Amino acid sequence: MIRLGAGRPERIAAVGAHCDDIAIGAGGTLLTLCRARPGIRVDALVLSGGGSEREQEEQAALAAFCPGADLRLTVHKLPDGRLPAHWEEAKSAVEELRERTDPDLVLAPRTDDAHQDHRGLAQLIPTAFRDHLVLGYEIVKWDGDLGRPAAYQPLSPETAEQKVRLLQEHYPSQRHRPWYDREAFLGLARIRGIECHERYAEAFAVTKLTLSLGD
Repeated sequence: MIRLGAGRPERIAAVGAHCDDIAIGAGGTLLTLCRARPGIRVDALVLSGGGSEREQEEQAALAAFCPGADLRLTVHKLPDGRLPAHWEEAKSAVEELRERTDPDLVLAPRTDDAHQDHRGLAQLIPTAFRDHLVLGYEIVKWDGDLGRPAAYQPLSPETAEQKVRLLQEHYPSQRHRPWYDREAFLGLARIRGIECHERYAEAFAVTKLTLSLGD
């Protein structure tokens, strides 16, 4: 297996349609990056949940998932499940994020995610972040839309366990959901770990990647 790094990122942009999307899809990667890069800047954007208990959950959760980072979180108030009807507002939010950061890495939903909010946000990202490495994270759900990822971030057993623990701790509003449990999160991480010869991993879609193999 070929292992290609993305350099030493100093700035990350993480975007989600809903509070908890970023943590579910890339929480282990954030933990790994922030531990390895103390003081790394993380600009996080969430399109829905602003002004509610969900925003409070997100603030506490991302602070825990980004230890030691320069975290800057913005949560908007778009209605859940209605992103296509609020396209201009969503696009403006993404463009505002781009204006305040030039990240080395963007963590975003996958373009083939079955949820219309996730998919819509994923389609907006390359319109603002045109020359950036974008990793599309996956979120397990009843739609059965998990695919064949192209990139993997291995997670240590401790990091995988911490991710699950933080998800359970910081998002009490989601605990009633039948898919929101330890088995689902750790099980997917174990499967992705098998695929990259590790114990656990998070997996990502990559739509465009520029290599510098001769440098």
